[in-house]
Amino acid sequence: MSTMVRVDLRHGVVADLPIVDQMMQAAFDPRFGEAWTRNQVLGLLAMPGVWLTIATIDDVPAGFALSRRVIDEAELLLLATVPTVRRRGVAGALLRAVITDSASQGALTLHLEVRSGNEAIKLYRSAGFEKVGERHQYYRGPAGQAFDALTYRRNL
Repeated sequence: MSTMVRVDLRHGVVADLPIVDQMMQAAFDPRFGEAWTRNQVLGLLAMPGVWLTIATIDDVPAGFALSRRVIDEAELLLLATVPTVRRRGVAGALLRAVITDSASQGALTLHLEVRSGNEAIKLYRSAGFEKVGERHQYYRGPAGQAFDALTYRRNL
């Protein structure tokens, strides 16, 4: 098992989109069709209640989380870590920050969606998320294959 490292977190801005795009392309396996385009992320960042969190290790980008809050519900839209730093605490630090930020903004519940079989499910469950639904054949890979999405919720 890899050694945990100091993960620094900061608020992300539109100028971070090239870095976010690079991390997303490295983190999301293209077989599953989970990565978003830069324009999709840009469009969301322009909306009220949306925030981006950037994780770095020794000033090197290591991961990010994109989240939003609407009234008293928040949603973790994307969470990614650079493959070379996985299992070193980056995803956990990002998830804890999203939970804290969501609660401090008045959200009572936090939702997320994840592809069935994704290793991140262990992290989400350990953080108190419970499975509440399933979307059959929700994700589409580039060759047309379909993958189920699982929906999770955590009370804040």
